[in-house]
Amino acid sequence: MSGVMKRMGMIFRAKANKALDRAEDPRETLDYSYQKQLELLQKVRRGVADVATSRKRLELQLNQLQGQSAKLEDQGRKALALGREDLAREALSRRAALQQQVTDLETQHQTLQGEEEKLTLAAQRLQAKVDAFRTKKETIKATYTAAQAQTRIGEAFSGISEEMGDVGMAIQRAEDKTAQLQARAGAIDELLASGALDDQSGSTKDDIQAELDRLSGGTDVELELQRMKAELAGGSGEPKQAIEGGDGAAQGRPQQDTPRFDKQ
Repeated sequence: MSGVMKRMGMIFRAKANKALDRAEDPRETLDYSYQKQLELLQKVRRGVADVATSRKRLELQLNQLQGQSAKLEDQGRKALALGREDLAREALSRRAALQQQVTDLETQHQTLQGEEEKLTLAAQRLQAKVDAFRTKKETIKATYTAAQAQTRIGEAFSGISEEMGDVGMAIQRAEDKTAQLQARAGAIDELLASGALDDQSGSTKDDIQAELDRLSGGTDVELELQRMKAELAGGSGEPKQAIEGGDGAAQGRPQQDTPRFDKQ
């Protein structure tokens, strides 16, 4: 059972992987990766801004403490000038406590300033990488789009694409049906001409009538030929009459044997 489950799991993963490959568009994947890099760059910039804000806050605190320290020092001097050593000692004690805070804040300020410089450098490097990735992304997308268009054009010319394959099959079916109808029409015409099929409309003649029409057509041709011969004979009537008159005048003459030529 465990072997069957492993096999089913492998088949499922294989089919899922194949479906993902068909559904995946490299251009969309590149755009998504670029978007994630922009989000990361935005987080780094936000971190730089936060560190810079903390640094600025420490600088303000340092300025305030340094101002208080200078004030206490001035108060101590005035107290000594007035002969109040006790007040001068108190002012100097407070100034020493403030000076310790100033030292701690200066240390924190230096640390934040170093972190700010590192984050700023990291942000600049990441910005350069994002810009380079964007350029490469657009180049890959353009190349992929051109290759995809070229592939589609090649498939269209070769007829192996699904759309052109459907069109080619439709054209082939139309040509087959047209040839079938033409063959059927020709067969019906031959059957009607031979009399094997009756024309229910009455427009087709039977075989006897067809033979009579053929003979009548031939007779019409013979009659037309005889008429044309008669017209040609009538056009040569005058020479014929002259010949006949000459024959009458020569009736009293003794007839001579003249050679006779058969008409060919």
